[in-house]
Amino acid sequence: MPNTHSIPSGPQDITARWLADVLGVAVDDVRVEPIGTGQTGATFRLTPTAPPESKLPSTLVAKLPALDPAIRERCALGYRSECAFYDEVAGSVAVPLPAVYHGDITESATDFVLLLEDLAPAAQGDQLAGCTPEQAEPAVTALAGLHGPRWCDPAWLTFTGTAMPKPDANLAAGLAGITRTALDITLDKLGDRLGAANRETLARVAELTEPWLLYAPERFSVLHGDFRVDNLLFHPDDSRITVVDWQTVSVGLPARDLAYFLGTSLLPAVRAERERALVARYHRHLAEYGVTGYPAETCWQDYRIGMLQIPVLTALGFAFAAATDRGDDIIATMLDRGCRAIRELGTLDLIVAG
Repeated sequence: MPNTHSIPSGPQDITARWLADVLGVAVDDVRVEPIGTGQTGATFRLTPTAPPESKLPSTLVAKLPALDPAIRERCALGYRSECAFYDEVAGSVAVPLPAVYHGDITESATDFVLLLEDLAPAAQGDQLAGCTPEQAEPAVTALAGLHGPRWCDPAWLTFTGTAMPKPDANLAAGLAGITRTALDITLDKLGDRLGAANRETLARVAELTEPWLLYAPERFSVLHGDFRVDNLLFHPDDSRITVVDWQTVSVGLPARDLAYFLGTSLLPAVRAERERALVARYHRHLAEYGVTGYPAETCWQDYRIGMLQIPVLTALGFAFAAATDRGDDIIATMLDRGCRAIRELGTLDLIVAG
């Protein structure tokens, strides 16, 4: 990416001729149907009609930018991040991903296309309902497969395909200021839905974001950034998942992904009961990828510290996005689960202690 083929400006440009051109096979016709409710992009299921010798799958998924030009401009960094992940990172990690048949992006990153494997009947997780510990197990294994193969790889320090590079002191200070603003907006938007205890927790999070971002700089990997149940496809027997939506790729403390997932995607009582075993599972799989010098108790402490990923990323995403009823419900639920985990795990005291 990029290449010389045209990029569809919308679903009307996904024609049989265009599909035949980018895939290099004969295509007689193609049906294009919208799927999903993504707020930052548009996703479609393609059903091509083609001669048998074309060997096309019966369906494919096409991912395009949002149709609203203003959203395209705002999300261009995320589009660049997702395309860079599939193009430059996917082949070097062991996370389960859809196959990519074609990808292209403009220099401005406001136009892009990804043709991906259609994984139906695998189904998207439900953020409000959460997932079971059994469903969490393959997700935790997948995270180890994302982080472990290139744990502390110096190449991440110069990787340009991230939505957020590894923070240094200047970046941490700037991001902390933006986070404080985002948390204020979030508190104002959601009001009493968050409750007094959560509001107090979020006020302290705003004060501690900067030291949190700079915690344990010697441990880092590529992060999904928004690894939660809504961004996972669960296959029918729940023993396999596929990870999607790579628009928030960043570099930082690996356990931030783990904490964000378990803290937002398990019901609080289930998380409290099962998190030790799930963190141990993650640590065990890291060792299988050759990660050494990382004791289990250090991993557990990183997990506790990593819980700030929930309010920080959630507020940054929510404060500057268009509101929807379901979106507000998801954010309120994620913040409630995250704040409870922060309090129960003593996260803020750990950060203060350094």
